[in-house]
Amino acid sequence: MLRAARWLTPIFPASKALPMFTPLTPGELAELVRSTALAGEALALHSGNSLSALGHPPRGDRLHHSLSLAGFDAIIAYEPDELVLTVGPGIPLTEVKALLAERRQRLAFEPPDWGPLYGQPAGIGTLGGVIGAALAGSRRVTAGGARDHMLGFHAVNGRGEIFKAGGRVVKNVTGYDLPKLVTGAFGTLAALTEVTVKVVPAPETVDTLMLPRLTPARATEVMAQALGSPHDVGSAAYLPASIARDLIPGAGDSATLIRLEGFAPSVEARAAALMAEFGGTVERLGADVSRKLWQALGDATPLVGLHEDCLWRISVPPTAGAAILEAVQAVRPLATGWLDWGGGLIWLALPPHPGERDGGAAFLRGLVTDGHATLMRAPERVRASVPVFQPMPPALAALAQRLKASFDPHAVFNPSRLGA
Repeated sequence: MLRAARWLTPIFPASKALPMFTPLTPGELAELVRSTALAGEALALHSGNSLSALGHPPRGDRLHHSLSLAGFDAIIAYEPDELVLTVGPGIPLTEVKALLAERRQRLAFEPPDWGPLYGQPAGIGTLGGVIGAALAGSRRVTAGGARDHMLGFHAVNGRGEIFKAGGRVVKNVTGYDLPKLVTGAFGTLAALTEVTVKVVPAPETVDTLMLPRLTPARATEVMAQALGSPHDVGSAAYLPASIARDLIPGAGDSATLIRLEGFAPSVEARAAALMAEFGGTVERLGADVSRKLWQALGDATPLVGLHEDCLWRISVPPTAGAAILEAVQAVRPLATGWLDWGGGLIWLALPPHPGERDGGAAFLRGLVTDGHATLMRAPERVRASVPVFQPMPPALAALAQRLKASFDPHAVFNPSRLGA
């Protein structure tokens, strides 16, 4: 039985009372991992725990302790002129945003706060959680995701060895691109102790063009036109009337949204050019409404209170999103959903359906022939029986198993977190 060393702080979470270890240095973490591997046990790894209900819960007979990276919460290096930030994975995301805002900078991939989606308070998520789950907001369609902005890291692998990859410069060559590999691994490959990410200048202002009363199919055409234009569009989304009315003051119908950011004169000129190209009715929402609106879309705020529904996040080619959304709503008229990423991301909430026990998994995954559907939130009985992540083809699954064996041969970290 693994015991808490003197430097570790035992914490007993309210759910299922797994004793928690919180190491404060890489050496302490490495010793803990070695001891765990030697004992044939496993650890449930997290940093802020705001995303504990995303994916499969770590489980197994060997799982006796939780490992928190919250002790690695320092600002290690911030070089605003070089657009590089190095911090511990346990640092709260709100602290990172505030630090960058002081120098008029930001994280380009617009990390969302999904804590409230899982019944957690807003603002408790960490940068490590964002990296581990590869989160990104509406700007991902043009700026990329967390994986594209991860430069380097320090970590401890499943053997208890301290290692590092990447670096603190944007142009860095170190062989395999391990920073991209650990991003989105949900803590199954290594325990991070330090992460380095790219940052970018924050825009002077933001505005959103709103085209009302378009169908999803027509909205997809407009979004593609805007994103493919030379007018530097940052993001594009389509909201049905029910969601538009909740998020946009005065909205009465569906809303197709085009976001522009940058210097005020540039935003003004690009907005005028796009409005001339679109023709018809185009409204401008202004900076204040725009900031709140796009933050709400990234945080999936319209779905927070739908506790009985199964929530899905579906990634497809942008040309396929509208057809899938319309197909769902044709047979499930009570479903709530919208399009983001120019049509390439579908958020859906499916209410309970008579005789359906899988939360709509078979139905939705049957529609998604090119892409993947992730079960974001569901009752425990559904999560226990349905693969949360899109099942991988056999060859890709075999590759994932080999990667896991290379980094964590004793399966110390987050057993079953990504599925069987």
